[in-house]
Amino acid sequence: MDASIEHAGAGGMVERARRRDFSPARVYREELATSPRRERMFLGSVGFFAGFGGARLVTHAIRRGVGPFGNLSVGGRHLHHLVFGIGGLLGTGYLCPMLVGTDPATARRTSRATAAAYGVASALTLDEFALWLNLQDVYWAKQGRESVDAAALFGGVLSIGLWGAPLFRGLGGELRKLWR
Repeated sequence: MDASIEHAGAGGMVERARRRDFSPARVYREELATSPRRERMFLGSVGFFAGFGGARLVTHAIRRGVGPFGNLSVGGRHLHHLVFGIGGLLGTGYLCPMLVGTDPATARRTSRATAAAYGVASALTLDEFALWLNLQDVYWAKQGRESVDAAALFGGVLSIGLWGAPLFRGLGGELRKLWR
C-alpha cells in the first residue's frame, strides 16, 4: 500500500475522531449546568441581548412598514414595549419570592425560563429608558437612540461574556480539537 494513501487514511480517522469528540452540549453541561446560579445569569444575559435585538428589529420594521408588525394601541393610546417589559419584570419578580424555579434538582426548566424571561423583560424596559428619562417619546430622536443603544449593547455583551466565560473557554477548547 502506498504510504501517502495510508497516511491520508489515518489522518481521516483522526479527523473523524476529533469531530466525534467535538461537543458544545458537553461543554455547556460542564461549564454552566453544574452551576445553576451561573447558568441563570448567563441565560438572563442572553435573554437581555436577544430581547434588545428583537425589540430594535421589530421597531425598525414597524417604522419602515415591513413585515406583519404594527403599533399596538388600546383605546387610542399607543402601548410602548416598555409596558410589556415592566409586566415581565413584575411577573418574574413575583415568582422569585415564591421560590418558583429556585430548586435546581426539580425545577431546571422553570429556572431557565424565568432567567431568560427576566432578561427579555429587562431589555424591553431599558430599550425605552429615554422615554422614562424625558417623559416624552424620543425613541427615534438622537437623545433616545444613542445612549440606549450603547448602554444596552455593551451591557448585554459584557454580561454574556462575564457569566458565560467558562462556557466560551470550553467551546474554544472544543474548536481547537477540530484544528489539531
